[in-house]
Amino acid sequence: MRVLLALIGALGLIGAVVAAAFFFGGFYSVAGTAYEPEIVKSVLVRVRTASIARHAKDTPPANIEDPATVQAGAKMFVAQGCTTCHGGPGVGWAKFSEGLHPDPPDLKEVVGDRTPAELFWVIKNGINMTGMPSFALAGAKDEELWQIVAFLKKLPNVSDADFKAWTAGVSKP
Repeated sequence: MRVLLALIGALGLIGAVVAAAFFFGGFYSVAGTAYEPEIVKSVLVRVRTASIARHAKDTPPANIEDPATVQAGAKMFVAQGCTTCHGGPGVGWAKFSEGLHPDPPDLKEVVGDRTPAELFWVIKNGINMTGMPSFALAGAKDEELWQIVAFLKKLPNVSDADFKAWTAGVSKP
């Protein structure tokens, strides 16, 4: 039994040394154009999802369903530059965002799976190693971020015409 445990320990130590040499030796490519193994994608998604769920504890304001708040959120969505990477109703994303790795999500597809608190946390804090910035560090106020959340929760049902009318005259950063 001692020999078996010693063998397992030795194999674990050898594995750790090989992994350290692989990663710290620069053999793992961090290029945005490099193939990313499916296991890496899966682990990163699970870690991100669990982290957001654990840390997203803020309570949405009472006016989150108010149409005026939703429309103000559409304006903030454009003013903060969110359309650059995520697009919007009737608005395509900037070509350079296709070079981000991982790809920015189509928000219409993901907002239904996220609580308002989770969306707020992501917008406020950003997501490390994805290109999603912290809008709190960029100077946005919590009230503005909650407006964006209000808009995002309605996003799947916002028409191109409504989005255009709500955001008329708003300039991107």
